[in-house]
Amino acid sequence: MTIAIHHNISAARFEATVDGQPCVCHYRVFGKTLMLTHTGVPPALRGRGIAAQLVQAALDHARAMQLKVRPDCSYAEAYMQRHPETIDLLNE
Repeated sequence: MTIAIHHNISAARFEATVDGQPCVCHYRVFGKTLMLTHTGVPPALRGRGIAAQLVQAALDHARAMQLKVRPDCSYAEAYMQRHPETIDLLNE
């Protein structure tokens, strides 16, 4: 299932509405680093790949903007570990 993701710059998050419920990946930017702070999907929607799509949207944005990523969110950190093609984005 592919969802429509909106980059809400003023709220510093990637967001989608699925089955009428908000799903988000919050971030902060510090210099050239995109810090992923929280990924939230309501319990009823979990297991459908929504969080993965939100985090991937954030990582795609970081790559396009030439930002490094600091995954302070445990889900984002686990996602990056499962997807070695994103490791080059890590802010070491």
